[in-house]
Amino acid sequence: MGALFQELFQVGVYKRSQGRITRQITFAAIAVAIGFGAWRMHDVMRVARWESALGGIAYWLPGLLFALGVWLAYRLVNFPGFADFLIAVEAEMNKVSWPSRTELVRASLVVLVMLVLMALLLYGFDTLWATLFWLISLY
Repeated sequence: MGALFQELFQVGVYKRSQGRITRQITFAAIAVAIGFGAWRMHDVMRVARWESALGGIAYWLPGLLFALGVWLAYRLVNFPGFADFLIAVEAEMNKVSWPSRTELVRASLVVLVMLVLMALLLYGFDTLWATLFWLISLY
């Protein structure tokens, strides 16, 4: 637990040149989520008419929590255990063999055709069973 608190108050970047893109994207995603939360908090506080209380608490409290959340997100992506995980994720993603555009289009068409065929098959079974149960209910 002590290492976590020490890490929160450092400014440096852990293994600066490794896993940079993955860490930046992870940080941005966390910061956007925190931003939406702060924005929603501001809206709720404004609707509840808190903007005049305590010198505009509906503005500075969400802003303060947003700044604190962004700092924690920045420190999280540089926490050694989590940063090593993100570095490993980026290394594995670099090993992935991505399909060409034609392979991607062909595979997507196969999936879409199979979805349509399965939907038609299920529609046929549904219609068959509905008709059978309707006929049984007549007797």
